[in-house]
Amino acid sequence: MITLLGVPGSPYTRKMTGLLRYRRLAYAMHHVGSAPENLPKAKVRLLPTFYFDVGADEPEVMLDSTPVIRRLEADHAQRSAVPANPVMRFLDYLFEDYADEWLTKAMFHYRWTNPEDILKAGAIIPFWQHQNLSKEQAKEKATAFANHQISRLGVVGSNETTGPVIVDSFERFATLLDAHLADHQYVFGARPSATDFALMGQLSCLALFDPTSQNWVVENTPRIHAWTSMVEDLSGLEPKEEDWITADALPETLIALFTEIGRTYVPVMLANAKAVMTGLDEVEAVVDGAAWVQAPFPYQAKCVGWSREEFNQLQAKDHDLVRAILEPTGVLALLE
Repeated sequence: MITLLGVPGSPYTRKMTGLLRYRRLAYAMHHVGSAPENLPKAKVRLLPTFYFDVGADEPEVMLDSTPVIRRLEADHAQRSAVPANPVMRFLDYLFEDYADEWLTKAMFHYRWTNPEDILKAGAIIPFWQHQNLSKEQAKEKATAFANHQISRLGVVGSNETTGPVIVDSFERFATLLDAHLADHQYVFGARPSATDFALMGQLSCLALFDPTSQNWVVENTPRIHAWTSMVEDLSGLEPKEEDWITADALPETLIALFTEIGRTYVPVMLANAKAVMTGLDEVEAVVDGAAWVQAPFPYQAKCVGWSREEFNQLQAKDHDLVRAILEPTGVLALLE
């Protein structure tokens, strides 16, 4: 039994519970506010928090969803969510990071800059953590939580300068994903990968919960709304190895998605990594001809390093094929 601590409003919690359902791995999720007292406290409060070997004196605590997915792949062979082909596995790694680190900017921006979205999130989120609050207590916690999240917008990258860039980027991405899903069930074929669950996690907020982005999705890309709901539980899907797209036959719709990644995520991630490494107080980049400024985000600088490590572990022939695939998209700059 896999034990985790989470909350329904967390896109990363939704990412991981969706993956666990698909892989048919037995798990026990404890909601924040009602977790057993014997669960050790993590050094950093992030959700979901995974606990391995709970029966041991000191359970292993893991916080980051990407290494947790790889840990689960090592521990359980059935119904893998990571392609076996090393080139496709690396492309999946990159796309998953885009979902985790770029789409979350859109999620934060929509939820904590639009009054209607702030009102809805503030009304519901306190009860996800403490079901038995009185109305007065819930209102107090809603105000405190909203103020905390709004104060973090600068770190995530949402501000007056970047807001229009974030909205344009999300709308383009959703349109491109919609076109891809018109011919493919999932990002990398007829079976889901870590990328699909990462996308579902962010879209569970953007497409299913937050009013401003949800209304745009329903009006313009309703397929995305439906797809997100279905990816939450794929326990009935029977995947086959041949369901993966092959590296020598990537559809144009998938290349278009990677081109969007190169257009937005890559320049910001590179500028952030440079700012963190050189001790700058502000990240400055140009995204699609528009200015981007934000506070440095040390974790995302680490993400650039991890992506390069994954790339450098490829064998020469796979290394060359990844270069050939990504060079026209602008993503290759991230790896060099």
